[in-house]
Amino acid sequence: MYRKALVPLDDAEVYLELSREEGTGEHEAEIERLLAEAEEKFDEVEMALVLSGDNDRSNAYMTINAGAGGTESQDWAEMLLRMYLRYCDERGFKTEIMDYQAGDEAGAKNVTLSIEGQYAYGFLKAESGIHRLVRISPFDAAHRRHTSFASVFVYPDVDDSIEVAIEEKDLRIDVYRASGAGGQKVNKTSSAVRITHLPTGIVVQCQNERSQYKNKDVAMKVLRARLYDIEKDKLDDEKKAIESSKMRIDFGSQIRSYVLAPYRLVKDHRTGHEVGNATAVLDGAIHGFIKAYLLSGKNPKPANTDLPDL
Repeated sequence: MYRKALVPLDDAEVYLELSREEGTGEHEAEIERLLAEAEEKFDEVEMALVLSGDNDRSNAYMTINAGAGGTESQDWAEMLLRMYLRYCDERGFKTEIMDYQAGDEAGAKNVTLSIEGQYAYGFLKAESGIHRLVRISPFDAAHRRHTSFASVFVYPDVDDSIEVAIEEKDLRIDVYRASGAGGQKVNKTSSAVRITHLPTGIVVQCQNERSQYKNKDVAMKVLRARLYDIEKDKLDDEKKAIESSKMRIDFGSQIRSYVLAPYRLVKDHRTGHEVGNATAVLDGAIHGFIKAYLLSGKNPKPANTDLPDL
């Protein structure tokens, strides 16, 4: 990977020599392009050094839950879903909405998202925590400023070869009719499945498939991933760091604030990284925040320092 990063740098040096010999600026644009490419590749090398955790290469599951505050927070949860879908699309990750519980008037109460792609978990684990929005509410006739909260939790997709004991007696399985936001094509038969793991209280749901059996299989896979996460958390410092960010969805517990009024700023409270273009961030430009977190030292250091392919 390091040698590949050197290629555009070497090419830029060749064009630079040509420019000197010719005494013209004819190759200036190409030199700038190659230098930008080299910078991008060295950035990948840098990220590869920190994405060497046990599950960093894995696919991921993400849950987004609206906090207290009704429509305001539910709309915020929907905005976060849009932000992550756009980010994943930009990174080339494949996404699927596995469960979507629509808000009472707008937005979403909670969403479960599957994300497939190399290093999906490694990157998106940085997003676990409470996200805070400050804006002039579009739902307030008096145009007052409101603060809303939503939680984001990210789990690795566990390899089926890893044993996670789940006993039938510990499960409560409910079947219900699928529902979704206006215009969504969802199955109107009672095929949606909700599984409650009684010992832990974990609840997983899936309504995306038309078959009840397929929905159950998908929900069980999510449950297995979450139980695996809990077990690993007992021994793994990386998981302890994730769990420590799972605070109340309330004031003072946020990892990041998105301020749209009276000024525009997005700031990550863990790293101090901030961006003034809040619109771009909400359109999916969050990689700078993820990179800042992964390189901040707050992300647990991997034992393996070999450079994986990105």
